[in-house]
Amino acid sequence: MADDLFKALADPTRRTILDELAEKSGQTLFEVCSRLSVKHRLGISRQAVSQHLAVLEAAGLVETRREGRYKFHDLNTEPLRQIAERWPLPDAPGPQESTP
Repeated sequence: MADDLFKALADPTRRTILDELAEKSGQTLFEVCSRLSVKHRLGISRQAVSQHLAVLEAAGLVETRREGRYKFHDLNTEPLRQIAERWPLPDAPGPQESTP
């Protein structure tokens, strides 16, 4: 699972899609394409965005739900939390514990 996650995060377009879903979750493919075009000036085809979303979904970063003929995409940050918990940082010493 971590391999899929890192592969998904490696692409800047996919990271931009995640940023957009973080800002407004529950977007359709049309909405994602529109935001990428208008806000980020990305000239990317609808099919390419759909493929990026499929990679993000396979990594568990995007969840989808259907309502009628619409498919909505939601951000799922749980896989990111699992990675952060995998390599916890040691507790930083407080100001009174630091040495010169």
